Amino acid sequence: MFEGVRAFSGFSVDDIEAARTFYAETLGVRVIQENGMLFLNVAGGRDILIYPKPNHVPAGYTVLNFPVTDVERAVDELIARGVEFEHYEGTPIETDAKGIHRGGGPLIAWFTDPAGNVLSVIQE
Repeated sequence: MFEGVRAFSGFSVDDIEAARTFYAETLGVRVIQENGMLFLNVAGGRDILIYPKPNHVPAGYTVLNFPVTDVERAVDELIARGVEFEHYEGTPIETDAKGIHRGGGPLIAWFTDPAGNVLSVIQE
């Protein structure tokens, strides 16, 4: 039924303007605003929908991953832009002082958007 359909993903936020500022200005993603919603214009030709939801509850998982060639550099640049990284201690995804998980698999660091949604930079 859906073979060949150009599906896309989306998630909610509680403040669309704060989300627009964060994604466009802090992260540098091309953002299109239409009908009270945002579309993140990312590489690969699939926009990501961000929609307002008054009773928004942040997801308990990573909703969006940004692949990078150098996680250390990406973390440093995002910190310089005011992004705060999540720190996990005593768990399988324990992070170091910078917020980078180095315990197996690709290097990854998690942070949140203004609505509390979890995002990551992950080394390719």
